[in-house]
Amino acid sequence: MSFLDFCKGKQSWPELIGYCRETAVKITEKERPGTIAIMVPPNQQWLPLTYICGRVFVLVDKKDIVQRIPVMG
Repeated sequence: MSFLDFCKGKQSWPELIGYCRETAVKITEKERPGTIAIMVPPNQQWLPLTYICGRVFVLVDKKDIVQRIPVMG
């Protein structure tokens, strides 16, 4: 059994690339109630190694625009 088997439902949001951070956070938290969206600044090159079903990483640029697919983690 994979760790992904424990986190049912949507786990990535490719449609949010190009959206502003605030909108992306609202959409991910609406589509996955109980999750917390974590904004990842452009200068951060790593993400935590622990996988938490209630966390979505939103990677943005200096203008707070989503640059990479937001994913559970």
